[in-house]
Amino acid sequence: MKKNISLPPDRALDIYGPQNCNLQAVCSSFPDLKVVARGSEIKLDGSKEDIERFCEALYEVKGKALENETRISDVIVYSSEGKPIAARGKAQKAMVAAYDKNDLIFATGPAGTGKTYIAIALAVKALKNREIKRIILTRPAVEAGERLGFLPGDLKEKLDPYLQPLYDALEDMIPPKKLQDFIADGIVQIAPLAYMRGRTLSSAVAILDEAQNTNLGQLKMFLTRMGQGSKFIVTGDCSQVDLPRKEDSGLLRGMDILKDINGIADIRFTNADIVRHPLVSKIVKAFEE
Repeated sequence: MKKNISLPPDRALDIYGPQNCNLQAVCSSFPDLKVVARGSEIKLDGSKEDIERFCEALYEVKGKALENETRISDVIVYSSEGKPIAARGKAQKAMVAAYDKNDLIFATGPAGTGKTYIAIALAVKALKNREIKRIILTRPAVEAGERLGFLPGDLKEKLDPYLQPLYDALEDMIPPKKLQDFIADGIVQIAPLAYMRGRTLSSAVAILDEAQNTNLGQLKMFLTRMGQGSKFIVTGDCSQVDLPRKEDSGLLRGMDILKDINGIADIRFTNADIVRHPLVSKIVKAFEE
């Protein structure tokens, strides 16, 4: 017996699931049934009983997918393992919405709120959708109590500890081999803030992480690198300034200077937005008190 199933064209990918995981899970229960899925059409060839049971199982998956439409709409990108990476909580969702309407976003707040992770997810999505040509990730190489000159190894080895959190987030969203190819080709660039001087960053998403460790001049230098077709995201936690003098941080001052300019969004995260281990929120609160 043969049967054709037509799914809603605009919902087929949601029903199939990331990397067809939903469809594969249903198919695994019917080893004797031949299933060919192309676009929104599924062709079945097998016994009448298997086809009927397959249809029941698929319609159950379809119902769940359509019920979860709001959650699915929050998905920014899928991880290297096919898991959805979605905005969680009001602040993250506000950050995603702000990205669509603004070319410069400030996202500030305590550790563990997912500011940088969401910023990188937005950049990866833009790259996959060919909205940009490059992702630029940068941090000031400011250390808490250490100086680069006293660290062993060449310059790259000295800087990698400061840039590792950015690599970690990227590896969640881009398969390691492909990420290395992107880095080798200059499609993904990860560098300390000092390396941004004199450049014009066009057709890119540029992310400045740990911006609380920049002074006002460094922040201005980064922001004025913006070229045509680019979006800039600045993230930081003003309670964790590692500069010798905390008052030298230019993040809040810069945000205040730019607050009345259209096209710039200011997203403030709080302890309530922390999405790491439940203890992190309590730790942050304890230190603040």
